[in-house]
Amino acid sequence: MTSRLIIPALFLASCLSSSTLAQNTSPHSLALLLPPPIVPAHDFNPDKTVLAMTDLKIYGPAVTVKYGTGFCLDPACRFIGTNYHVAAPARIHKIKGKEIINRYLATGPNDVGATVNKSAALLMGSEKYTLSRDLAVYELRYPVEGYHGIAYDLAELQAGDEVDIYAFPKAAINPIRHLSKFHATYFAETTDGMLVFRYGGGIRPGASGGIVVKNGKIVGILNAIGLENSTLAFAVKVQSLATFLSKVQPYLHAQLFPEDTPISPVSTDLYPPYAFPPTTGTGRRPVEPPEVVALRQKAQAVSDGMRNFIAVQSFSWGVNNKVPQREAQYEVRVIDGFQRFREYPDGKKEFRDVPLPTLNDVMAPGGEWSELPEMVGTRLNLKVHQAADATVNGRRVKVFQYKADPEDDICKFKSILDFEIFSVSKIHTVSCYGEVWTDEDFNIIRMSEHLNLFGTWKNYQAVVTFDWLQKESEPKKLIPITIASQAEYHNRTYWCLGLFTGYRVFDSRVKILTN
Repeated sequence: MTSRLIIPALFLASCLSSSTLAQNTSPHSLALLLPPPIVPAHDFNPDKTVLAMTDLKIYGPAVTVKYGTGFCLDPACRFIGTNYHVAAPARIHKIKGKEIINRYLATGPNDVGATVNKSAALLMGSEKYTLSRDLAVYELRYPVEGYHGIAYDLAELQAGDEVDIYAFPKAAINPIRHLSKFHATYFAETTDGMLVFRYGGGIRPGASGGIVVKNGKIVGILNAIGLENSTLAFAVKVQSLATFLSKVQPYLHAQLFPEDTPISPVSTDLYPPYAFPPTTGTGRRPVEPPEVVALRQKAQAVSDGMRNFIAVQSFSWGVNNKVPQREAQYEVRVIDGFQRFREYPDGKKEFRDVPLPTLNDVMAPGGEWSELPEMVGTRLNLKVHQAADATVNGRRVKVFQYKADPEDDICKFKSILDFEIFSVSKIHTVSCYGEVWTDEDFNIIRMSEHLNLFGTWKNYQAVVTFDWLQKESEPKKLIPITIASQAEYHNRTYWCLGLFTGYRVFDSRVKILTN
């Protein structure tokens, strides 16, 4: 018997979307799901952080070998960082025996300001890229056992600061490479944003992608091409790495660079649920303050702006603080308010709900990214209260709290017991609450939702973050960037993290603003 729980944030006749919680066993009591914790970085041990990378290609009798260096990006060592000019020409499928499932490149030949880097000619020919973003990240299916990442330092370096460079340069004779350490002193920053260090010389090819360390923290990623006979070493700034991750892996960015993340995609609410006063029973809707009216107008604008667009939504399913158990990508289409999913990149069949992975217990995010703005904007029986303004990681935000009681008939879920040959379903109405964060102009930057479930699954909650989208020749508009959902089952925390990329309005071209 399979039990499923479908949780729409706003249960309308159109059924825009739903969150799904399912287990392949009989219903049991459930436990609260919390956001994946931030794992602290380990103390620095270069032998457990820096890795040798080798790209071996066989063309008949000919064999070519290209060398590079990588490093554990995160504490669990499931993400490996290196240079773009190391990763772009390579066709490796595993690192330390772990399957590569994604490769992210921070630059490329079509970048504005990209130049031909002659020093990389042996590896990449006439390939163009931007030196200050000479970065790439590999995502592995499973972490590399026995290895771990370390902390980062985003502070500006001062002339004379002493650092150490760790890498796996190619040996002069013996093909077996060893981890090497080079002591260096910070000298200056180039006009194109590269860090320059003075050192004693001797860095050979293969060291590209190594790390520059100060006081046990990474301050740069080495770009060592052409430095064999030079006493100057160049590195990419850590801030460039942080900016890159904020676009392609915002959850990882929030974990590694919390001080660089104004609004975390797994942030918690700022205040306890607001105790709204009881209604007077007059039948008249209270007059709302101008600030609440402004919020509702902005929320409705966000909802209207998300109609008739297409995006790619990624999913990562996991439990407790373990690495994701399954990952998937679907093209999500919102056409006249209806949400549909299609396998990405070349799926033919459309789905009303996200197909769940083959796991015993699993949950998927719902349509809060589109439904919450509509709920706040149009459901006038939703109670809204403006709380005190707050400062989150240096960013001033306005905070609004909302609540709906069961009698408001807003928040519902449907439980389904599947007995294979037949199923039994029931719709329940529950109370819900959450917070809406906006900037000074009431533009929404974060929304949360908590459902007071009863029965098997409990304490469902979701967080959606928003940012600006700029369509060529048209005004910018707010769109969802991340959605993180979580719930409790059997004293275990089940979560699903989602990311939206590749936005377009049908065939129109769009881009995400960097500021």
